[in-house]
Amino acid sequence: MADRQQTDPAPQWWSRPEGTAEAGRGNGVPAPRPDTGGESHVQDAAQDVPARDVSAQDVPAPGVSDPAPDVAAAVPAVRYDPWGAEPLQVVDRGRTPRGIGLWQVVALSLGTALLAGGTGGYLGVLAERQSSTRLELPQAAGAADRGRAPESVAGIAATALPGVVTLHVRGTKGSGTGTGFVLDQQGHILTNSHVVADSQEITVTFSTGESVTAQLVGRDSGYDLAVVKVNGVRGLHPLSLGNSENVQVGDPVVAIGAPFDLSNTVTAGIISATGRPVTAGGDKGDGSDISYVDALQTDAPINPGNSGGPLLDAKAHVVGINSAIRRADKEDPTRQGGSIGLGFAIPVNQGKRVAEELIRTGRATHPVIGVTLDMDYAGDGARVGDKGEDGKPSVVADGPGARAGIRAGDVITKVDGQRVRGGDELIIKIRAHRPGDPLTLTVLRGGRESTLKVVLGSANGS
Repeated sequence: MADRQQTDPAPQWWSRPEGTAEAGRGNGVPAPRPDTGGESHVQDAAQDVPARDVSAQDVPAPGVSDPAPDVAAAVPAVRYDPWGAEPLQVVDRGRTPRGIGLWQVVALSLGTALLAGGTGGYLGVLAERQSSTRLELPQAAGAADRGRAPESVAGIAATALPGVVTLHVRGTKGSGTGTGFVLDQQGHILTNSHVVADSQEITVTFSTGESVTAQLVGRDSGYDLAVVKVNGVRGLHPLSLGNSENVQVGDPVVAIGAPFDLSNTVTAGIISATGRPVTAGGDKGDGSDISYVDALQTDAPINPGNSGGPLLDAKAHVVGINSAIRRADKEDPTRQGGSIGLGFAIPVNQGKRVAEELIRTGRATHPVIGVTLDMDYAGDGARVGDKGEDGKPSVVADGPGARAGIRAGDVITKVDGQRVRGGDELIIKIRAHRPGDPLTLTVLRGGRESTLKVVLGSANGS
């Protein structure tokens, strides 16, 4: 074996076995290779020749022949011991650098895979866009059952919408929008009185989009109800009237109307309460236009434009006429507030009676007890005034109240066992009945309570 410098690339070792390095080895002198025949010669050279650093000047340049035999004999052969504590690094600038590591191979593979995947995806999208093949995403069968259960909101809406109309009213003070619903085949439509008040022209638009002119039949501001009529319209769809006495708290309801002129709007909710004493109106200042309603309360969203629309039960029967909402902001009466979940509807039983009278005579009658109330009384109950209007007696002579034994100064605390807390509530409880209906009044007089029987009289409304 020739004694010349080893120029092969040095292998990389990640570990070496313990106990393999020989103690007392000279500095910088590697151990001989086990399979080398000149082992004793290398060891002797290591002992006779001082160790020296191996640098680039010891490495022959490419293409340069081996040194002369006498020079080579003076230089000991450098052997690489893979088990050495400090492996000798042999540099050969004329050869290819060290091989690629494992982590570099992994990184290169991942980069290649990502590049191939991205390129393939882009080419696929490009080919799909340029392809003439029609792209169609999966979808549920469009020809599936389009029917809805009759008691569902969709089923109720499908039944009722053909009978609901939108009213556009123009008057001397401006224009407005409201809602109504068809009562019969003769073209009578029920709505709120405040929708058609001061009207000069009324246009009715059906759910089909057809619009016709309507005429006012009659209205009553005390009940906030009115009837208009269209002529020459065929194929009308009158809505079925339910019984508001059967309504219970928690019953599902659906409201239909034109909030902010958005016709055929359907909302859903429940009956939140019954028998809510609600007063509305009073714009004239003399109280002649105040509406007193023993209302159904609902959380179905109702907004301006829903007025006069139907409130329907699960059988698509009308149980109320949507009339009022409670606004969150009451400081600005000119501002139209939206729904906060407090809507009120006139019970349909009351609406039916008033509509029948308006269609028949153009006016509605109010049940009365023939007394004048002290509306400034701050105590609990409704107090009968000391005097009536224009100095007349507060209890009408030979009226229903006088015949029942009511006197001036009496405080009425209950109607048919239901407590009343003020004059407004007493009027509301009375107007929830018909003229001629008997009532039981609980009266507080001189600190003692007594019950009186009264039969309601009749008075013409406004």
